[in-house]
This record gives sequence, structure tokens and C-alpha cells, in this order.
Amino acid sequence: MALLWLITILWAFSFSLIGGYLAHSVDSYIAVCSRMLLALLIFAPFWRPLAWRKALMLMATGAVEIGIMYLFLYKAYQYLSVPEILLFTIFTPIYVSLFADLFARRWPRQFWAPALLAVAGAAVIRWTDLSESYWHGFALIQAANACFAFGQVWYRHQSKDTNLTHRARFAWFFLGAFIVTALAVLMLADWNRLPVTRAQQDVLLWLGIVASGLGYLGWSYGSTKVSAQQLAVMNNMLIPAGILVNVLLWQGQVDWLRFGFGCVFMVVALWLCRRQTSSSS
Repeated sequence: MALLWLITILWAFSFSLIGGYLAHSVDSYIAVCSRMLLALLIFAPFWRPLAWRKALMLMATGAVEIGIMYLFLYKAYQYLSVPEILLFTIFTPIYVSLFADLFARRWPRQFWAPALLAVAGAAVIRWTDLSESYWHGFALIQAANACFAFGQVWYRHQSKDTNLTHRARFAWFFLGAFIVTALAVLMLADWNRLPVTRAQQDVLLWLGIVASGLGYLGWSYGSTKVSAQQLAVMNNMLIPAGILVNVLLWQGQVDWLRFGFGCVFMVVALWLCRRQTSSSS
């Protein structure tokens, strides 16, 4: 759980960095593909040959969880503000719980309570006035949420029957993500919107090497060490963390009363996770 908290703090910077430096000046397909290429280069030295079925599974996981997810997410910045994007990510725990149930072939209704509490807490914290084009952005974010949730659960599922190190797995993982984003660049990119300033390039280096490469390695490893319900709740901890970063570093505004109430919901959700996991073990 401590590793998931650490990665949450690391990722809390990403939304504001994307919205402030990339979203309206750098082509979204080029930005995403650049991140995937940088992350792939980190793990390329750890590449190991695999049976074709396992290799394709890992590549498909990376393509869905990271590649396609980011294509949807970056596109949503054209229609939504950073606060709106944070707001619409509150449904990710629901998708995590849903896919975890489907993979386990179960329907334990009591395990949905923590995910619903996490959504309620995030909604209390981040609810804001919505722009006119929010329905289009909402659909894109939900597609991104579903891809991210599915990939997390699928990675956990694959980790049960393999002794391959996470570093070696991520060489295949990011290869899949890079292939799908490279295809998107070839077909859809606007080459007049390249990252030409030093600030844009530095942000992409940070997002590719640290947030994507090291961040997703840590998050995926951490996700195999907690219950599916704890993982679902931790997906929404990014919202209060992102708000704190925005307030402390970018002088953002926050309603501290709502922030406090929302955090209480999330703490209760984590407590329920621990209690239900203990009682079921």
C-alpha cells in the first residue's frame, strides 16, 4: 500500500503539467507516443524472449492500460479543464471493482461499498461547474478510465502465473503501448504542433521517464500486493493529492470544508477494504 501512496503523490503533478504545458500547444498523439517511447527505452535493456502468447498478452495489456488510455485522456483536454478531468476520473474505482469481479467470476456485492464511497468522496472534493462541451469530454474520460481499470486488473491476473520480473514484463508492456500510439501518430498527428520549447520537452521527459516508466512499474507492482478493493479506492486518492499539489505549487483554490469531508469518505472506504479483506481471509 505504501508504494501505491508514493506513486499517487508522484502522479499528482501530471494533470497540472499536462494542462499547463502540453494540452493546448503540443499534438496529443505526439505527446503520448513520446511518453511511451521514453518509457520503453528505460525497460529495453531488461527485455527477455517470451512465448508468443505471454508476449502478446503483456503487449495487449500495455496497449490498453497505457497506450489507448492516454490517447483518450489527452484528447479530453481539448474539451475539459483540469478540474473537470479530475472530476470525471472519480468513476475509475467502479470499473476496477467491475473488472475484478469479472476476472474472479464472482459477484460479491459488499465489495462495491468501498468503491462507491471512494467515488462519493471524490465527487464531494472535486465537483465543479461544467462547461458546455463536457459530454464529449466525459465520454472520452470514461473510455480512459475503463482502459486503465481493465489494464490494472488484467496485469494483476497475469501476475499470478508467471515468475518473470516486473522489469522484464514492462519491456513488453511498453512495447505494446508504443506500437498503438505510434500507429495513432502516423494516422492522426498534427506535425505542426511539436514540443519545441525547453519547458515542453522537459515536461515530456518527466512524464515519460518518471511518471510513465517508473510510475507505472511501481503502480503495477504495488497493485499485485493489495486487494482489488484497496486498488479500486487508491485509484481515487489521486484526486485529493492532485488538488494539494495544485494549491501548493500553482496557487489553486480549494474549498477546504468539502476537501475534508471528501477525504473522510475515502478514509472510511480504505477502512472498509481492510475490514472486508480481513473477514474474507
